[in-house]
Amino acid sequence: MCGIFAYSGPRNNAPLLVVEGLKCLEYRGYDSWGVAYQAKGDIKIYKKVGKIGDFKAKDHKFETSSLAIGHSRWATHGGVNRVNAHPHFSENKEIVLVHNGIFENYLDTKKFLEKKGHKFISKTDTEVIAHLIEEHAKTHSFEDSVKMAIKEIEGRYAIVVIKEDENKIIAARKGSPLIIGVGKNEFFIASDIPAFLKYTNKVIYLDDNQICTVENKKISFFDNIKEEEVKKRIIEIEWDIESAEKGEHPHFMIKEIIEQKDTLNRAINQDPKVIEQVAKEIKKAFGTYFIGCGTAGKVALVGEYLFAKISKKHINFAFGSEFPYHRQFLTNKTLLIAVSQSGETADTLEAIEIAKEKGVKIVSIVNVESSTMARISDIVIPLKAGPEKAVASTKATTSQLAILTLLAYACNGGILEGKHLLINAASQINDMINPRYEDHIMKLARKIKNVESMYIIGRGMNYPIALEAAIKLQEVSYIHAEGFAGGELKHGPIALISKDTPVIALVANDDCKNEIISNATEVKARGGYIIGVSPENHEVFDYWIRVPDAGNASPILNIIPIQILAYQLAVLRKNNPDMPRNLAKSVTVK
Repeated sequence: MCGIFAYSGPRNNAPLLVVEGLKCLEYRGYDSWGVAYQAKGDIKIYKKVGKIGDFKAKDHKFETSSLAIGHSRWATHGGVNRVNAHPHFSENKEIVLVHNGIFENYLDTKKFLEKKGHKFISKTDTEVIAHLIEEHAKTHSFEDSVKMAIKEIEGRYAIVVIKEDENKIIAARKGSPLIIGVGKNEFFIASDIPAFLKYTNKVIYLDDNQICTVENKKISFFDNIKEEEVKKRIIEIEWDIESAEKGEHPHFMIKEIIEQKDTLNRAINQDPKVIEQVAKEIKKAFGTYFIGCGTAGKVALVGEYLFAKISKKHINFAFGSEFPYHRQFLTNKTLLIAVSQSGETADTLEAIEIAKEKGVKIVSIVNVESSTMARISDIVIPLKAGPEKAVASTKATTSQLAILTLLAYACNGGILEGKHLLINAASQINDMINPRYEDHIMKLARKIKNVESMYIIGRGMNYPIALEAAIKLQEVSYIHAEGFAGGELKHGPIALISKDTPVIALVANDDCKNEIISNATEVKARGGYIIGVSPENHEVFDYWIRVPDAGNASPILNIIPIQILAYQLAVLRKNNPDMPRNLAKSVTVK
């Protein structure tokens, strides 16, 4: 959610470099953007509403500069307009700031500053921070003013600040990611690694309550709670620029769907010692929770079913946002397993913080191994999926499902059995991700592209996949889609069925098969158009999409044709599947 990019170094095209960095962060979601830079002793600002991707160098002549900051904004306080877009000036126009997160107590601070004579031009909480730093700067240095100001901020934030008469960048974070890219005598500051990956793969991770100052080709770090300098280490990451680009594909979403041929195998190829260690922790814990938000939450719910069936263990499930209401059940014998792609989801991080206060051991299943979530966990299981830039998660989802399946088998002493099951499932993905299979799904997409509503039903392990299928369709096609447990249809939802209403039935060759086919038959009797996702064709299906028979890995293979269908519907309906409206890749605010 929102994107920050800043540069300090020898290059004299810093404003354009920042624009290009923000383009790499478009997947995070935004509605306006802007750049601020130092030029001839002044700070210049350029702001626009709309897409960064539409901007060309000829559209605006930036002056020469070697220091610049930029931001892509998703509106939280104040409407979508140029005034509310970042960066924001202080009242005296000497301090400029960009900000991710929410300044929860900004109204009280704003009233205090207004009494001091400050006048505000925007409706944002961000402008208040710039004015607050200015107020402290009347009697303190620039750096001390930033340190003092952020101590007054309640909520999660990432800020980057520059001042007119000082050739330095100051950045600080709490709960919202900021990463420093380290080049040769130059530094990049960004919300995510792909923004500067073409320049360097050497990074420093800023931790909560830490401040970094970049000045004269040097960087320093300060802990604002302990009030002391801190040393940070440089880490080389394994991602390459090709993995973060679309290549020959029209969108990241279809690229990442296709990559599941490889990413699933990488997810399966885990260090067996780590899997066994987590299995041991699950077996000895007095109460284990799976948590996640959005798609990761649906994956965590599948985990509850997997463990019940495979290892005969009861695991609790809660969405990250709902987990705080379970805090009374937490003890130092509880285990929390958090699932995430980014490792920066605000609600999941808050859940982990609550758990840690109770002495709970934390395991994270996460794609970004250097994320906040990974760094505060006791054990990390990496997805190894590589950068996932489409907002709608695909390859990370199936990798998460694979790891939970592997853990369920490990808890039953059958880690090799689980691995063989998953390897077999992965080998069959080639039968699904190919032009002929995609053409077959495209015929269906063309048939249903103008529907207003559709439904997905499943049972057992495929009930959460029905919920996830609905998310995929909602996110990118903007069709009203809902997922239901098949047995719940007759308790209300079947009233929504009318002639030709599309209903997708997720079927596996398991003990739920007959029941879900029966549920589909009930729907068809009311005029529904039945789309079967199943290893076998059934008489009740009006349209059949074949999936391999994968046993307990059926949730992994059953979601893939829905991913393809969602993508195709988005394209047919002229939506951008990579950047769906109102959504962001990483939800870093509550």
